[in-house]
Amino acid sequence: MTEWTLPEAYIFNGRTVRYGIRGDGPPVVVIHGTPWSSFNLRHLIEPLSSYFTVHYYDLIGYGQSDKSPGDVSLGIQNLILDALLDHWGLMNPAVIGHDFGGTTVLRTHLLSGRDFEKIVLIDPVAISPWGSPFFQHVNAHEAAFAGVPDYIHEAIVRAYVKTAAFKPMDDATLDRIVRPWTEPGGKAAFYRQISQANSRYTDEMQPLYSRVSSPVLILWGREDTWMPVEKGQALHGMIPDSFFHVIPDAGHLVIEEQPDQLIERIRPFLQNAPVP
Repeated sequence: MTEWTLPEAYIFNGRTVRYGIRGDGPPVVVIHGTPWSSFNLRHLIEPLSSYFTVHYYDLIGYGQSDKSPGDVSLGIQNLILDALLDHWGLMNPAVIGHDFGGTTVLRTHLLSGRDFEKIVLIDPVAISPWGSPFFQHVNAHEAAFAGVPDYIHEAIVRAYVKTAAFKPMDDATLDRIVRPWTEPGGKAAFYRQISQANSRYTDEMQPLYSRVSSPVLILWGREDTWMPVEKGQALHGMIPDSFFHVIPDAGHLVIEEQPDQLIERIRPFLQNAPVP
């Protein structure tokens, strides 16, 4: 598997956010979720970069970005995206967000007041309640989890990641997803980002969904057990004039399982063509 490297750095309040830019054309920003990184969006970044200038980065606390102790909650991620858009000189780009990335897009639009040309949401964390029993347990016992032996920690992360997919993923992909959480500082960072996850970050914007002013395309893995498809249907009903498509044979990790089907719908939407 080709190594995934983010060549550029942006400093936000003394903390490094790693990013990359590919392609040529209208600007598109893609944002990953948890416990993923921009690596998991590679199957979208590559084909989209043939038509767009694609900006991508690792959320603070994830992947190749700063994973030192600090705020990595959804409450800071929209502030970072807002600052990155200024850094890149993007006034009104299209945006694509998966999982917490979708949450970050919505918070940046509704709470930070940022306009977007188009919004694509892929299995976003957008409607309360959310958070698995595992999330809730880590919330209550973060220090205990951060202190487990490394081999147990790696086994936990691997088992957790596998539950996001509908079908078994190949070992090379699984290894690359797990790697940032087993590198120095990764174990504490993994439990830190879970312990800071809180439904209040969606509660405060959920009443505002009717105010979304950009065209919105919502895509959802039919077999998503982390965020069931009913959540997507409900979100579709809350956002006026949004489009909603279910992607078969895919779970929450639809970005790895069915990227071609996603691109078939995302590219025409961004290019103002009929969406299949």
